[in-house]
Amino acid sequence: MAGIFEILTGAAVIVILFYYYLTSTFNFWKNRGVKGPEPIPLFGNIKDLLLQRKTLPDFLNELCSKYRNEPYIGVFFRTSPILILTDPQLLKDVLIKDFSTFPQRGTAVTEKVEPLSQHLVFLDADKWRPLRNKLSPAFTSGKLKEMFPLIIECSQHLEQYLDKILDKDFVEIRELTAKFTTDVIGNCAFGIEMNALTDEDSEFRQMGREIFKMNLINILKFRLRESFPKLYNELGFLFHNTYQTSFFVNIVKQTMEHRIKNNIVRHDFINIMKELKENPDKLGDDIELTDTLCAAQAFVFFAAGFETSSTTMTNTLYELALNHEIQNKLRKEIREEFDKNNGTMKYESIKKMGYLHAVFQETLRKYPPGMILFRQCQASSYTFKGTTLTIPKNQKILIPVVAIHRNPEIYPNPDVFDPERFLTQDNVINETTYLPFGRGPRNCIGERFAVVQTKMGLITILRNYKVDVCEKTEIPYVVSSSAFLFQPKNGIYLKITKIIN
Repeated sequence: MAGIFEILTGAAVIVILFYYYLTSTFNFWKNRGVKGPEPIPLFGNIKDLLLQRKTLPDFLNELCSKYRNEPYIGVFFRTSPILILTDPQLLKDVLIKDFSTFPQRGTAVTEKVEPLSQHLVFLDADKWRPLRNKLSPAFTSGKLKEMFPLIIECSQHLEQYLDKILDKDFVEIRELTAKFTTDVIGNCAFGIEMNALTDEDSEFRQMGREIFKMNLINILKFRLRESFPKLYNELGFLFHNTYQTSFFVNIVKQTMEHRIKNNIVRHDFINIMKELKENPDKLGDDIELTDTLCAAQAFVFFAAGFETSSTTMTNTLYELALNHEIQNKLRKEIREEFDKNNGTMKYESIKKMGYLHAVFQETLRKYPPGMILFRQCQASSYTFKGTTLTIPKNQKILIPVVAIHRNPEIYPNPDVFDPERFLTQDNVINETTYLPFGRGPRNCIGERFAVVQTKMGLITILRNYKVDVCEKTEIPYVVSSSAFLFQPKNGIYLKITKIIN
């Protein structure tokens, strides 16, 4: 009996200790006077997210609606306390005014498992800052203007491709737009003909599908990396994707070598990387620009560049298929601009098209590809201005972009697709209530490029083609519960018809 009692006592102690471990942080926000939902052991506040019972937009919208009058909300991702920040002034402090305190995204770089994770989005501030400064010239307005003829060339290929698929009852729009943006990225950033539109077996398009494939393995990898980055980094032999790494390392290395050998100079992303590699002193002593580090920057530019823009194009076309009045008004503006320029589209014309810009802005409001932003406190402590809340070093802050964009107090009737809201004189976009590209020094480096390639793709499709819903169109829009970006669960299927006049 004594043996059984000891076993039961030991088991009880283990259970109590485990329960304590799971709940030991749960007074963190109460002790600081921060309101939020009651957490539960093992899950914290994200049980429905982990079990995919709710999508991230639904979770954040419901949470922010419930605590609408609070400047911040305290939640727990399992045992980790996360501060959800919604107050515009406090957001401005974190993203802009006090950026030096919040330069980190708080995302782990797991280079042992994923060498390509050493890119601008994930890198810590010390490595990010000099690299960002040196890569920024690739994305100036002047560079974009030089690239514009290449974007036009890709748009012409898109039009030729559209003519070939007109006999189909429906088209999966995400695949169509992803092929276009893959070709644009290839031409403009890498000087490579990727041929995603013309070649169904394009290696780059296959790679793009692989990067964003939401299978069980990728979901488990993502959750393990976010929850236990150190453990994940030590399990490289289980998760290392050698094909993906070698693919980008070889592409960048071979392209650089080819340009050096043939004395080729192109004012693009690869050329800047080549110059930095040839002059390593420009980055300082703390960064060694290895082939892998170069490939990591190419990887994130390729992945983020084609996927976010193609998703935005897809969501725009979906809304225009549902709203023909808006579609017709936009087509009229597009055609008028072509007529002004003798049947061509100029780089300057993109900026002049006010209604196109309003449609683009409204799409990013309703469907921001990056649904959340993370920042991490680097000071020993930080007190939010005008409050009594002080957070410790390494505290993570979540900015719920999708919930801010759908706040009815900021954007009336947020579920309605209404470009006019961005055309009224009294509607000046607040720098912290409209965040599709982030804000502050660590915003999206490729914003200008994304705007131009997305708009040019939309112009090409809408000028001479009508998009409409079909029997396979899912209405209402169903958000994927497993995707990292704001994406439709089952794709977007539309009918495309050529306009003859």
